[in-house]
Amino acid sequence: MTTLLPRSRVRAPAPKHSGTDDQRQGFVARPARKQLGRRREVPFGRLLGVALLLAFWSIGAHLGWFDPRKLSAPWTIVSTGWDLLVNGALFDNTVVSLRRAGIGIAAGVFLGTVLAVLAGLSRLGEATVDGLVQLKRSIPTLGLIPLLILWLGIGEGFKVIIITLGVLVSIYVPTHAALIGIDRRLVELSEIQDVSRVSFIRNVVLPGSLPGWFLGLRLAVTGAWLSLIVVESVNATDGLGKMMQNAQYYGQSDVIMVGLLVYAVFGLTADSLIRIAERKVLSWRQSLVD
Repeated sequence: MTTLLPRSRVRAPAPKHSGTDDQRQGFVARPARKQLGRRREVPFGRLLGVALLLAFWSIGAHLGWFDPRKLSAPWTIVSTGWDLLVNGALFDNTVVSLRRAGIGIAAGVFLGTVLAVLAGLSRLGEATVDGLVQLKRSIPTLGLIPLLILWLGIGEGFKVIIITLGVLVSIYVPTHAALIGIDRRLVELSEIQDVSRVSFIRNVVLPGSLPGWFLGLRLAVTGAWLSLIVVESVNATDGLGKMMQNAQYYGQSDVIMVGLLVYAVFGLTADSLIRIAERKVLSWRQSLVD
C-alpha cells in the first residue's frame, strides 16, 4: 500500500526589483528638464564685441593695414584726446553738446509721454493726436531742417527743437502701442471689481505701459545723439559736431574719431543707466534676461 505524502507548497522566487526605491513605489524618474531660455548673463558681456573690434583695429594699425590719414591708430586718438582735454577744447564743446541734448531729450520725453497717454486712454485723444504724430513720423526729422531754419533761424532754438521732435516720436510710438495693448481681460476684471478710473490707470495701465516707455526712452536717447551731430554742423560755433566738422576741413581724422568716441561713451552710458533703471522699476516682470 502506497502512502501519498502531502505536497509541500513551493513558493515562487520573489521578483528582483530593478531601479531605485522611488521606482519600486510607483514613481518614474523624469529626465532632467531641458533649458530653453538664455543662459546666465556673462559679466561685462556687452563690452566683448567692443574689445574685439579694438583689438582688430590696433593690430591693423600696427601692421599698416589702415591709412593713418583716414583712420588713425587707437594710441594716436588717445593722445589727441588728451591734448584736446588739456587745452579745454574737448571739455567746452562736450558741455555745450550735453546741454543741447539734455534739453531736447527732456522736452521730447515729456511731450511724447503726454501725447501717448492722451491718445492711449481716450478715443477723442487718439483721433486728434495719433494722426498728427504718425504724419510727423512719416516725415524724416532731419528733412525739416530747411523749413525750421526759415522759421526759427540757426540759433539754439532750432537745434533744440530738431532734437525734441525726434525724441517725441521715439517715445510716443512704443508707449502708445503698449497702452492700447493692455490685456482686455484686465480691463474687464477691473470693471467687475468696480475699480475707479484713477486706480485703474495707476495700478493697471501705467505698469503695463512701462516696458514700451523704457524701450522708447532708449531709442529716443540714441536718436537724440544722431540729431545733435547733424544740427551742430549747420552753422554752429561750438559743440562736438562743429569740432568734428572743422577737423574734416583740415583732414584731422584723429580729432573726428575723438568726437565719435565721446558720442559712443555717452550713448553707451545712457543706455546702460536706462537698462539698470528698467530692471529696478520692472522687477516684477520675468523675461529671458532675468
